[in-house]
Amino acid sequence: MAKKKLGLSDLGGLVFSTDPDLIEHEPEEESSVSHPSEQRLRVRIDKKGRKGKVVTLVEGFEGREEALQNLARELKTYCGTGGSVKDQQIIIQGDMLAKVRSKLLLDGYHVQK
Repeated sequence: MAKKKLGLSDLGGLVFSTDPDLIEHEPEEESSVSHPSEQRLRVRIDKKGRKGKVVTLVEGFEGREEALQNLARELKTYCGTGGSVKDQQIIIQGDMLAKVRSKLLLDGYHVQK
């Protein structure tokens, strides 16, 4: 197996400095994920531009992309159907409005019509 050659950029930037005034700052984390009770999500049915196929959309999630992906995975598993995340929206295949709403309410989210 061939070894990968590392460059300076792979090491994360500054490696060594003799400057006593230099202070290395830790990268700031993205805004933390809001608690579900602070989230106001909108759930609706849509079929425009989807060749007549119905999907359930969940909009209004605020937080990190990873948390959005995890919520989408939970909803898809709960509904037993496929879906995706696009443009900060969770897209669940089919008319799953009631199931998605009930799951979000069980998880503590505020759901708007």
